[in-house]
Amino acid sequence: MRKLTYLAVILAGMTLVVSCGNSYQEQKRLSRMEKIKLAKEDSAALKIAVMPTLDCLPLFVARQYKWFCDGKTDIRLKYYSSQIDCDTAILNGRVEGAVSDLVRVARMNILGTKIKAQIATGAYWQLLTNRNSRIKELKQLDDKMVAMTRYSVTDMLADFVVDSAKLKREKVFKVQINDVNVRLRMMLNNEMDAMLVTEPQATMASMAKHKVLIDTRKMGWNMGVIAFRDKPMKDVDRKHQYEAFVKAYNQACDSINKNGMAHYADLLEKYFKVDAKTLKALPKARFEHAVGPRQKDIEKADKYIKKN
Repeated sequence: MRKLTYLAVILAGMTLVVSCGNSYQEQKRLSRMEKIKLAKEDSAALKIAVMPTLDCLPLFVARQYKWFCDGKTDIRLKYYSSQIDCDTAILNGRVEGAVSDLVRVARMNILGTKIKAQIATGAYWQLLTNRNSRIKELKQLDDKMVAMTRYSVTDMLADFVVDSAKLKREKVFKVQINDVNVRLRMMLNNEMDAMLVTEPQATMASMAKHKVLIDTRKMGWNMGVIAFRDKPMKDVDRKHQYEAFVKAYNQACDSINKNGMAHYADLLEKYFKVDAKTLKALPKARFEHAVGPRQKDIEKADKYIKKN
């Protein structure tokens, strides 16, 4: 009788454990439901592809201070290290917008996805030559390797350099290195004769005594933009999200202009790998409120893509 009593107690305990806890199938179901919930939330959010380039700083500042979250809108940043990945994300509909350039926007439109450049970022690009290559003039790029990204402003700038120096295009080797950090490392490791980059990679290369030969600021090119897919942005909810995005973006620009980039040293270190020395060397930059790109820059990019 005593053994039967012990057995009954053990069975009761086992029943209690099973009934009070979730079964394995129940846990799987809850996990699946949670994934579906998160996917729905991500789908409803306004998603923007960003890179470790300085034109993205206002977006990181806005997210850091939760200016993208006003309780009514959900704006999310998707971090990539190359423009190709940003393009793939926007072409496949994984994001609604991306920090890009007008040449890439023109290219994506030709591919059949209607993209509109909404905001000019003021980004600029430089051609830097390896100090060990001893290239002091553009004509010395003959038979040299130049790191860039195809169908981008860096591609356009490389062709401009070749034509300006009256070199043969087949004699200047444009090497596609999409990841901007890899491109910089290859330059610093003397694996490239030259490269085309924006900030902060340009300053990092200059600090290593690599020489700047071309700067789009001196050429009057304003090619940096934040672009959005046209179709989803016609939705009423997306329009409200975009309005909230612009408000937060402008607020972030004002904050950077007022406080200086050094105020955001932690963000620059986290997302851009900018240390204190590089931060001090970065040229002063002013971040303007959201305005559209100039028509002449749009036409220049369109003409290049159609020709090439």
